[in-house]
Amino acid sequence: MGAEKGKQGVARVVEIDRDQFVMRPMDVDKLIDESHPARAIWEFVGRQNLDLFYKDIKAVEGVAGRECWDPRMMITIWVYAYSEGISSAREISRLFEYHPGFQWISGLNVINHHSLSDFRVEHGEALTRLFTEVLGAMSSEGLITMTRVMQDGTKVEAAASSSRFRRETTIREHLKLAEEQVKAMEQSADQEVRKRVEKARQRAAREKKERMEKALRELDKVRASKSGQKEKENARVSLSDPESRVMKQANGGFKPSYNVQISTDAEQKIIVGMTVSGSGTDVGELGAAIDRVQQNTGALPEQVVVDGAYVSASNIVMMEEKKIEMIGPVPDNEAKTAGLKSNSKISKEFLAAAFVYDAGTNTFTCPAGSLLRYVGKQTSGPNITYTYKAKLADCQPCAYKEMCCPSNKASGRAVTRSEQRPEIAKFSAKMQTDEAKEIYKQRSEVAEFPNLWIKEKLKLRRFRLRGLAKVEIEALWACLTYNLKQWIRLSWTPVPSTPG
Repeated sequence: MGAEKGKQGVARVVEIDRDQFVMRPMDVDKLIDESHPARAIWEFVGRQNLDLFYKDIKAVEGVAGRECWDPRMMITIWVYAYSEGISSAREISRLFEYHPGFQWISGLNVINHHSLSDFRVEHGEALTRLFTEVLGAMSSEGLITMTRVMQDGTKVEAAASSSRFRRETTIREHLKLAEEQVKAMEQSADQEVRKRVEKARQRAAREKKERMEKALRELDKVRASKSGQKEKENARVSLSDPESRVMKQANGGFKPSYNVQISTDAEQKIIVGMTVSGSGTDVGELGAAIDRVQQNTGALPEQVVVDGAYVSASNIVMMEEKKIEMIGPVPDNEAKTAGLKSNSKISKEFLAAAFVYDAGTNTFTCPAGSLLRYVGKQTSGPNITYTYKAKLADCQPCAYKEMCCPSNKASGRAVTRSEQRPEIAKFSAKMQTDEAKEIYKQRSEVAEFPNLWIKEKLKLRRFRLRGLAKVEIEALWACLTYNLKQWIRLSWTPVPSTPG
């Protein structure tokens, strides 16, 4: 090792020897300080009812068998990992070797990535129960009120490549190859390959076959959503994740994605509901989102605030039926007071505007003096359309028939009158008030906050798992992590350690 010459001669410095093994005492509890978030997560998770996580454990007292990892520890590991922006089981397994936070949680145990991956996806029901338990605990602390819930959706990229979308012919070719591969593997017994490796290969082949079968089923769904024959023929789905759909991203691009719907309580921006779908639009997702909120909290929100993507006649009516006040932008389509079935042969003097409506008798009078009586109504979108018809006996001998209804042979002249549905009119009137406008201004600050947090801080911009069911589990882990981080920020008080 080189040395620098000082005023009194060659300087002596401590040499760094990295080619050595050392053994030293370690206080595991001192690996992290008192305010470390891992302690908060461990503490909060330990307060919850985790029975569903423990019920399938076969290793019990007095019975032979290998012990399994403690679910409380595994939950804490995954929540802490997501809070650090880590979603790779392999990466977490490596971090047990040197990362103080993970070492503290595991008590210096190193957990292999298979165990971590399996735990993440195998406890969907228990994870849902835990999520609701956490909401109950946060509600008891006054962090959730259900007075006002903000709804927003965000597209999260699927674990699929855009180049792997294929038509039916190609999918069937892949399925045939997969079936042949499975059959060949089941018939062969390669003694040179270890049993574990052989089983893994067989499992991979079966999973590929199942994925191709699912791709064909999903292709039928995609075709059903298309209108034209050409579009149906050119329909494609992903070979790697058939349930994902190509969706437009915030930057204007298109990628295979899932639509993650998040419902946020406005009191402290706590997520009270989350659903995942393959729909590229939000308008049809509001009903399922509200149902999930009710399942999670046992209550419906008093008010739901949405952006224009959710505002439709059906959603407005649905919220009215559920007695939930809806706040959002007013639809663009204005109700018409009178209408007319289009007919280019009708003269200007006999267009609908020339017919006089009498609200008292609910009739129209034509320019020639004939009466048009109400015959029925139809509800379509935000409007109710009422139809009025004149008697054939009044129209046939009329001197103005060729100017008014020249094509009518079996019935008299008809006109329509449209008005807003009561629920739409009520919604439109409410949104003209200053109070409603002020509430809507708060939407983006609350509704978009968890979406941004999950993508930026938790780094969940692309799912690692595939398939709608597993993707929803992964999204639930992220939402659980988000809520626990908010609890740490709002409520947790570190407990000082007792001097030894």
